[in-house]
Amino acid sequence: MSLPGVCVVYLLRRGPGGTEVLLGDKRTGLGQGKVVGIGGKLDHGESAEEAAVREVEEEIGVRIEASALHLAGTIDYHFPTRPAWSQRSTVFVCRRFQGVPVETAEITPRWYALDAVPYPRMWDDASRWLPGVLRGGTVDARFTFGSDLSTVVLTAV
Repeated sequence: MSLPGVCVVYLLRRGPGGTEVLLGDKRTGLGQGKVVGIGGKLDHGESAEEAAVREVEEEIGVRIEASALHLAGTIDYHFPTRPAWSQRSTVFVCRRFQGVPVETAEITPRWYALDAVPYPRMWDDASRWLPGVLRGGTVDARFTFGSDLSTVVLTAV
């Protein structure tokens, strides 16, 4: 069974204290109330790169080019008690973009220093792989969430 495709982009910039990552307070839909990366579902026939470019512009008003995306890996998310939430996420990092992030109905964007990423406010899996990706690494993992729909109960890396 193939999982529905989604993408997530972590924009990085040089801040006063070092590298910063753009995350957002999710205002609607899956993950509402959590701090998340910028991204969303792939439209039918759309590549992960095309979706990443579109989603970043739709969610925060920033323009990126597919050539600026660095593929950092893929993650399969399984929700046995809510199968409609299961998905395969393509993870990108991007250091070149145009524009200033703006709040939209979907997301309230905010820059965080890498040592101040609010992992307790993110999905449970993020602290297990995101620090490495933000420092230039890659991820290839599978996470299964428990019946509470928020706690990782099984990890395969």
